[in-house]
Amino acid sequence: MADNSDDVRPRTATGIEHWDHEADVVVAGFGVAGAAAAVAAAQAGADVLVLERTGGWGGAAAMSGGFIYMGGGTPLQKACGFDDTVDAMKAFMKAALGPGVDEDKIDAYCEGSVDHYHWLADEIGVPFKESFWGEPGWEPPGDDGLQYTGGENAAPFNATIPPAPRGHVPQMSDKRTGEQGGGYMLMKPLTDTAAALGVRAEYDMRVQTLITDEEGRVVGIAAKRFGKDVTIRARRGVVLATGSFAYNDTMVESYAPRLKGRPAASIEEHDGRAIRMAQALGADLAHMDATEVAFFCDPQLFVRGILVNGRGQRYINEDTYPGRVGQATLIENDNKAYLVIDEAAYEEGLSRPTSSPQLRHQPKWVAETVPELEAEMGLPAGALQATVEVYNRHAAGGEDPLFGKKPEWVRPIGSPVAAVDLRGMTGGFTLGGLRTSVDSEVLHVTGEPIPGLFAAGRCTAGVCAGGYASGASLGDGSFFGRRAGRAAAGA
Repeated sequence: MADNSDDVRPRTATGIEHWDHEADVVVAGFGVAGAAAAVAAAQAGADVLVLERTGGWGGAAAMSGGFIYMGGGTPLQKACGFDDTVDAMKAFMKAALGPGVDEDKIDAYCEGSVDHYHWLADEIGVPFKESFWGEPGWEPPGDDGLQYTGGENAAPFNATIPPAPRGHVPQMSDKRTGEQGGGYMLMKPLTDTAAALGVRAEYDMRVQTLITDEEGRVVGIAAKRFGKDVTIRARRGVVLATGSFAYNDTMVESYAPRLKGRPAASIEEHDGRAIRMAQALGADLAHMDATEVAFFCDPQLFVRGILVNGRGQRYINEDTYPGRVGQATLIENDNKAYLVIDEAAYEEGLSRPTSSPQLRHQPKWVAETVPELEAEMGLPAGALQATVEVYNRHAAGGEDPLFGKKPEWVRPIGSPVAAVDLRGMTGGFTLGGLRTSVDSEVLHVTGEPIPGLFAAGRCTAGVCAGGYASGASLGDGSFFGRRAGRAAAGA
């Protein structure tokens, strides 16, 4: 659990007679944002020190599926036969990641995306296999390098924005979802490059407060190591990159209460400390209620049926990005969902490859007819029948006029029919945090940068203001982590 008892108010450098460590740039956190910042600062000629709370590098990034959201015509997209443009990428991100996106950040992110791909692949050595995974799923079950990860090819976006897959995943042998995924093969080259550039790392360091000089400039960090106070001086700048606040119950309850008790795809070190440290200096926040929401069901199953809420009504096109399904379920439908599917479709789904076999749930109710199923589920008489009747009427012609599900997935629901109980099957992490500039400067509530302080990754409000696409966290963290490192080195 998060420790909220320690004082996060800044200390002044006056009176600190001895610094235990010092460097030009001091980075707090050795996940993807911190590693990218460290490498970029070192490439800019700075002496860099990383402070990491745990016993080794990696953070949540190393355990993730490894998606990096990139586009605009990357070599991997082209090799897999997809045409993408910067304008299409911008249009999609602004439509899907809002409301209230930071358009300047998205513009910079999209315009710099191809360059970022080359930085990762050519300079850092992140491997990408030139193959596309086109089936439903949270991530490729094998080592394919490209996948749709935001619903770009589904309604409502595909009607107006040319779709292209932008989920780039590093190639990983002996992949184990949630333990050693593609994220490891992003972090390993990044940290190897950092070490080769002379970046130093101090582990088991729990950052506590920021240290400022008499003019209010951030000049260091106070930390604890095994209970002992440690002071670290930053000659040029401090970069905060310690992750989200998904495991700080008090902050979640205050800002994103729907996620309380259901953190996922995050780690216990995500306690919001960096956010609170910067807040104590007057830092501004943004989109603190925004959350990614995972939906704990295999997309190979639910794409072949219909998802209904607690009233027996459909609420989304089932062929979209499963993270959109999760958000719609938790936020708009009281976290109540059922998958209604016939036996043939269910068996077909089970026969397809998946990266998440643990999410292939057994039906809770089975019946010969929809009225019987409806009664067993305890739904109001006629509610599910009306839903299935309307769906089947149009599905007979391969159409879904209500939600725009693609014809390839639209089939009438037959008999016998079943329902999978998916109530409460969601979890996620927070997307809001410190308001930063396009150069990753932490902004004061006045809108001015706080001198000497930079931040990147999930402790900031990045390109996602409300919606989400898989790869946005590692993409945002590495892209703006680079910018934070460069800016701090030149501060």
